[in-house]
Order: sequence, then C-alpha cells, then structure tokens
Amino acid sequence: MLKINGVSRRFGDVTALSEVSLEIRQGEFFALLGPSGCGKTTLLRILAGFEFPDEGSVTLDGENLLSQPAHRRPINLMFQSYALFPHMTVAKNIAYGLEREKVSRSEVRRRVEEVLEKVGLSAMAGRRPHQLSGGQRQRVALARAIVKRPRLLLLDEPLSALDKKVRAEMQLELKRLQNEVGITFVVVTHDQEEAMSLADRIAVFSAGRVEQVDAPVELYERPATRFVADFVGANNLFEGQVAAGGLAADGLGVLPGAPDLPAGTPALLAVRPERIRLIEATEVTDEAEQLKVVDGGVLRGEAVDVSFYGGISHVSVRVEGHPVPVLVATQGATKVRAGSSVALSWAEPDGVLIPQ
Repeated sequence: MLKINGVSRRFGDVTALSEVSLEIRQGEFFALLGPSGCGKTTLLRILAGFEFPDEGSVTLDGENLLSQPAHRRPINLMFQSYALFPHMTVAKNIAYGLEREKVSRSEVRRRVEEVLEKVGLSAMAGRRPHQLSGGQRQRVALARAIVKRPRLLLLDEPLSALDKKVRAEMQLELKRLQNEVGITFVVVTHDQEEAMSLADRIAVFSAGRVEQVDAPVELYERPATRFVADFVGANNLFEGQVAAGGLAADGLGVLPGAPDLPAGTPALLAVRPERIRLIEATEVTDEAEQLKVVDGGVLRGEAVDVSFYGGISHVSVRVEGHPVPVLVATQGATKVRAGSSVALSWAEPDGVLIPQ
C-alpha cells in the first residue's frame, strides 16, 4: 500500500534520514521504533506532508504521495499533545474535520455517533476536554483522526502522556480499534514494549537508517545487528569469533550459540536474560558438569545485585574476563543473594550470533 524508496533528508550538516526504504501493507499496524533523534518523526512528517525529502520517492497505492499537498492526502496525523480545541465539546472536536469538508449535517452526526461508540465515549459527547482524563482525551483525538476514514493514520508517540496503567489499557484499545476500523496505522515510538505489544511489524531506526524490519517475535529472538540486540529488550553481549558450537570469547572459552556463521567470523553472541539458567555454588559441583553436557558450556561468577520485580527477579553476575555483569532473569523470587557464587548456562539455540 505504502512504498518508501531511498528517502533521505538533511538539515544542514545533520542527516536525519539516509536512504530509507520501507513497504507498509494495507491494514497493517506498523511501528517506527528508535531513540530520540534517529529520524523516525522526520519520516512521519514527510508522510504527513509537513517535510519534503531531499531524495527518494513515496507512493500510496502506486500514486506519488509527495506531489500532493498535506491537506489533500488521505492521511491523518494524531499529535502527541492531542491538540484538542478546548472551547469545543467532544462531539464538536470530532466533527470539526468533516464540517470543514462540507459534509452534510446528517452524515456528520451519524459518523460522529458511530465513532463515539467505537471509542466508548458516547456518554461524554457534550463534555469539554478539560473535563476528561488523559486516557479519555487520547480517545477523543483518536476518534477525530479516524472519523474522516483516512487510508493511513499516523500516530506520533500517542501514549507517552499517559501513566503506566492507562497506557497499558490504551495499547489494547488501540489494537482493538485498528482491527475494527481496518485503517493502516503507522506509530512512532521510542518505547520498545509499546511497539512490541501493538505492531504487526517494526522498523528499528538508528542515526537515520533502518537497522531491521521484522515481526516483534523475530526482532526479539533474532536481532540482525548489534544496535537492535542492545536496543530491543535486555541482552547479554559477548565478543569473539565464531567457532564450532558457538563463539570463542577471550578468557571465557567457547560459549554456546547457534552455528549459522562461518568459523573464524568476528561476531557477537547475544543471550537474553530469561534464557540463562542460574545455579548456586552448593549445586555447582554436580549440576554444572551436567549442564556442560546438556547446554554446551558454563560460566562461573559472583552475584553482585539481586532485584525483585514481583513476577520476576533480576540477578547481575560478575564473570571474570567479561567487562560488564551478566544479567539473568528468573521467575518469581530467587534464593540467590548478593555475594553468592553461581554458575550460568544456556542452550545452544538460545545464543544468537551476530556478525560484527
């Protein structure tokens, strides 16, 4: 549906976007994920018509989108601040765009009532924005954006102004609404959890370039670059060279990893904290030997910090020869205490090798 091909945008000496190419499908929930200043909002503004690229093309349904002025594009943008009119009621805010397009009164009323019901605000049609909660204002902004039935809806950090609990509720609401109305959504966010929970596919940006485009599970399980491995969720990274059975890391021996790169290739080994098995010193003697056979390798170290997060515990382990502590995530409360000697192990498929 939407094809972005070789788009670049520079501001003086700063390159905001460098040869970005993406394809977004009809009815897809697509996320642009990355840290502040990586170019994702610049791309959103190009799609909306507020910026123009120095190079490249953008087509929507095969037609040149860049030749159309912003107000003629079948696209709506939902702002981070919501930008509601404070002197208008909820219903009037939603109806504003339709009224500007000279849609008949009966059609405006019908479509406003329909979208109010979809977002669960029918009882609040007569209220003004200051009488609503943050989550309700967000729904009004969303209703105003979808009432015009755009081909494409752009959302710029749509949930950043909400507290954690409301944000989780609105993530579910956004996904439900997107499925219901069938509009293609493109959301810009720096929040990995938000992107992972909402999107069908995610494009990870870094310094104006696309690092990887994939479904959330693939992106998490098989990061293609060091940046993606480090940015999307917590990860333990080891440097070395590909060897039989995994990665040969200086001072650590051969660490288990899926052998899908040629031997001798300089690489990183990425292991998610929840994939690592941890055993205390009292159990190490017998079980560590067993783990070597089952999982292909063991690291030994000292627990330096233990944090409990309700359903999960994080244990930081100092391993001699590795510059940073290894992070381990275990279900529930752990018996391991700071200062304990521990052994770490993981299965070969859980170690992802990334070429340097």
